Amino acid sequence: MEPVYSSVILVAKALFKLEGLKFTRTGSENLPRVGGAVVVINHTGYMDFTYADYSAFDRKRFIRFMAKKEVFDHKISGPLMRGMKHIPVDRGNGAGSYQMAIDYLRDGELVGVFPEATISRSFELKDFKSGAARMALEAQVPIVPVMIWGSQRVWTKGHPKRLGRTRTPILIRTGAPIEPVGTADELTATIKAAMSKQLDQMRLDYGPHPAGEFWVPASMGGSAPTLAEANKMDADEAAAKAARRAERDS
Repeated sequence: MEPVYSSVILVAKALFKLEGLKFTRTGSENLPRVGGAVVVINHTGYMDFTYADYSAFDRKRFIRFMAKKEVFDHKISGPLMRGMKHIPVDRGNGAGSYQMAIDYLRDGELVGVFPEATISRSFELKDFKSGAARMALEAQVPIVPVMIWGSQRVWTKGHPKRLGRTRTPILIRTGAPIEPVGTADELTATIKAAMSKQLDQMRLDYGPHPAGEFWVPASMGGSAPTLAEANKMDADEAAAKAARRAERDS
């Protein structure tokens, strides 16, 4: 029994009902009923971690997400994150969080990872970090891809949040487990290829993608930036943050 996580789930479900979100979930049976697994999720919106949890709800399980340490330091979100047994990530020293994730996996937990690290402004898959693959190889657990499409319409980077009654359709699709074989780079490439194929099919299944809409990728006629443009925006933002830190610390 996990009172904190269970309570957060009830609140989230109530919020989703008020928003009128229309979830379509498929493939939840691909998550193991017991035992550890690395759950890899694409990242297009701020609410992705709550939506991805739906696949685990269907299996009566909880996902322990890796999240930046600053979230744990907040006076409100911190106690909740610790109560849900999520994993704090110090981007300046990630060894401790990595080992914590390995221990969780070996103890039979589901560990949630966003291999793109940050939200994709283009809504295309960005380059993947190899951490998920390295954890799966070391702990010898499967990787389970969970793809989400439509979450960028609710709340994403660079656009106002739309948390009212939007009745937004959101697809959540859990793919077949990927066995931990090969090198970390090879496994990362396998994961990305599987998720890319899954995403292509989901976009076809989703329905109309009106031209010019902010949530539609440029490759589909939308007004979202291209992947190259989005990568440049991310690099410029990271440089600006680094400059502010340097100025503050000087």
